[in-house]
Amino acid sequence: MIEPNNSILSIGQQCRLLSISRSSFYYKPKGETEQNLSLMRRIDEQFLETPFFGVRQPLGTLLRNALPASG
Repeated sequence: MIEPNNSILSIGQQCRLLSISRSSFYYKPKGETEQNLSLMRRIDEQFLETPFFGVRQPLGTLLRNALPASG
């Protein structure tokens, strides 16, 4: 929606009109690390096998299987 080459409104003015911060216009998202993608895949697989698990049980299962859950 923002036109960087607009000669009438600056990027800052356009952002203000759209009620977004200027930094969010310039933000370029980082991709996920391989470790995070692997962990998310394992969590998805666990959920598909045991959809009746609550929130805490998948973490416990991953920890019991010696998969680091963070960091």
